[in-house]
Amino acid sequence: MVMAKPRSEHAFLERLVGIWDVTSEMSGETPWVETVRSLSRIWVIAEGKGDMPGGEGPATTMLTLGYDAAKGKYVGTWLGSMMDNLWVYEGEVEADGKTLSLYTTGPSMSGEGLADYREQITFLSDDHRTFNSSAKQPDGSWKQFMEAHYRRRARNPSATPPTCSNPKRRER
Repeated sequence: MVMAKPRSEHAFLERLVGIWDVTSEMSGETPWVETVRSLSRIWVIAEGKGDMPGGEGPATTMLTLGYDAAKGKYVGTWLGSMMDNLWVYEGEVEADGKTLSLYTTGPSMSGEGLADYREQITFLSDDHRTFNSSAKQPDGSWKQFMEAHYRRRARNPSATPPTCSNPKRRER
């Protein structure tokens, strides 16, 4: 086996490394924190921590992303402590060079069967990015149902401890 070496495609992933404060309509006034680290500049591993809306308690998410040269695609997984589905991704960086589109299949929102989803990571600046999720509609279009904003707190994940900035969470 030949050791993988970073390729030009990995540069997009390296932009994710750091500690990010995360806000979304779904989280309300309860911010999350995501810590993204690099694994030999081949993979990134992102761990998110925060409180579920509605007082449902703390939650953790894990995202892995890499570039599979044999497939010519970005690949990854997402899992969260709030569900038992492992989301498996394949995707590409869009022509704008700022957006990574990831495609997956998972449980439908209706609770019956499976559905196709697209998740997009878009850099608005070096220190501000969005993550949005869309469901594929019967006509083939995508309908967005979630968007989160990520603002970089630190570039080096070991520079600041990965704690949530929510004072109620720190008291636990």
